[in-house]
Amino acid sequence: MPRYVIGDVQGCFDQLQQLLTKINFKPDRDQLWFCGDLIARGPQSLQTLRFVRDLADNAITVLGNHDLNFLASLHGYGKITAADQLQELQQAPDKHQLADWLLQQPLIHYNASENLMLVHAGLAPGWSLVTALEAAADVCQSLLQDAPSVFSQMYGNQPDLWQDADTKAARWRFTINSCTRMRYCLADGRLELKEKGEVSANPDLIPWFEFWRDKQHPTIFFGHWAALQGICDVEAIHALDTGCVWGNSLTAYCIESQRRYSVVGYKKQL
Repeated sequence: MPRYVIGDVQGCFDQLQQLLTKINFKPDRDQLWFCGDLIARGPQSLQTLRFVRDLADNAITVLGNHDLNFLASLHGYGKITAADQLQELQQAPDKHQLADWLLQQPLIHYNASENLMLVHAGLAPGWSLVTALEAAADVCQSLLQDAPSVFSQMYGNQPDLWQDADTKAARWRFTINSCTRMRYCLADGRLELKEKGEVSANPDLIPWFEFWRDKQHPTIFFGHWAALQGICDVEAIHALDTGCVWGNSLTAYCIESQRRYSVVGYKKQL
C-alpha cells in the first residue's frame, strides 16, 4: 500500500485532484497523509474537507493552525477574515458534521512500528518524543471533552518554554503553538512565533529542526513553512509545504519509494 505525505492543501481542491492524478492515487489501495491546514486561503475548503473526510481510513491528517482557528471560530473564538475564503464552508449545511470530524483529528500522528511522525509545524526543542506525544494527546482529549475551554486559552505566544508551562491551559497553548505555529526558536529553545520567512540570516533565530539534528528522532514529516519550499537538510526530517496556496506547488512524498511529486499551485484570479 503506497503512502503519500501531502503538504498544506489550504482549500486548493483542484490542485489536490491534479496531484492525485499524477501519482495515480487509488482510494482502495493507497493512503494519504496530510500535514494539516486542509482549509483556509484557497477557494475550495468545503470540497477539500468533504473529500478528505470521505476517504475514511485511506487518509490520515493532523490539525494545523488554520484548521484550529476555524474550529475555534465556531465557539466564538478566533477570527476568520475575508482572505481565509471560508464563506462557503461557514454556510454549508454540513458545516457542523465536518467540524466534528475535524475536531477528532490529532496534533501528532505517530507510527511506532516504523518510527514515522506526522505533525503540522514541528516538535519543540525541549521535548522528548514521549513528552511530545503525551502533550499532544492531552490537548486532543481535552478538545473532545471541552473544546470551548481549550479554544478560550489557545491564543497567545506565552509560555515559550515547556518548563514554564505550569498550568493546564499553559501546556495546551505551548503544545498547540509547537505543533501548529512554530518555525523558529531562540538559542535557549524558546519558541519565536513572529518570524515567518525563509531560513533567516539572523543568528538569534534557529529553525526548530536544527535542535533535532543531533538527537534521536523519528522520521518527521511537517508542513506549515512554505518559505522553505520543501527544503530541510536535517536527515529524516521532511518539509512538505511548498506553497500551493501562494501559487508555487503542491507536493506529495511517497514513503515507500522516497520520491516527491508536485503540481503547479493555485493561481489567484486578479
